[in-house]
Amino acid sequence: MVTCHLTKLESALDQFRKSYPKLKPADAGLLASALTLTGRHALALYEGEQFRWPEDYDKLTKAMVGQLEMVQQGIDTTKKPAKTAPEEEPVLVSVGLAPNLSAGENLLEGRDDLKVLLSDVIKDGVEFVYSGMDLGWQWALDRVNWSTISGGELSRRIKIKASFTEGAVGMEMGAGTKKRASKKAAAPVAEKPEEVEEPAED
Repeated sequence: MVTCHLTKLESALDQFRKSYPKLKPADAGLLASALTLTGRHALALYEGEQFRWPEDYDKLTKAMVGQLEMVQQGIDTTKKPAKTAPEEEPVLVSVGLAPNLSAGENLLEGRDDLKVLLSDVIKDGVEFVYSGMDLGWQWALDRVNWSTISGGELSRRIKIKASFTEGAVGMEMGAGTKKRASKKAAAPVAEKPEEVEEPAED
């Protein structure tokens, strides 16, 4: 499995040089750039459809509005009193991602040998390491004005989480919770410092 840091192109380049020592340096660079594009321009997967970024922005957001309205209504009917919830939690919605092979292939126009190699790399498995700003869809969906798109029907704050679900795995860096961090590493941070005894004075 190749690990591709979307903010560190050189890491993918190093891996290609090790895995394919006969590859020319310029070709390895092209392949690393193409693989990065398959992650940055990943396809959004929603309700059984694929959406390309940025062309399908309007199509995806409109497709999501109906579900978001239903989710909001479901939450509103079981709303807790204001005392227990000083600030409303955002409505959380997940969107799947898959590597966009055609985005990488466009960069390799005229190089069928590298296109085949890129396809093989993705089939063998890729781990994308990224921040939210690295993914076109995450960046775009973080900036949607859902109230405007829904004609004012959505009053709750919406939080969209785009993550790789097909054709690759992903690890988000810099988020409060890392995608694939083990549970045991996340827990023992703060314990109650109650049981501290004062030394007895004579």
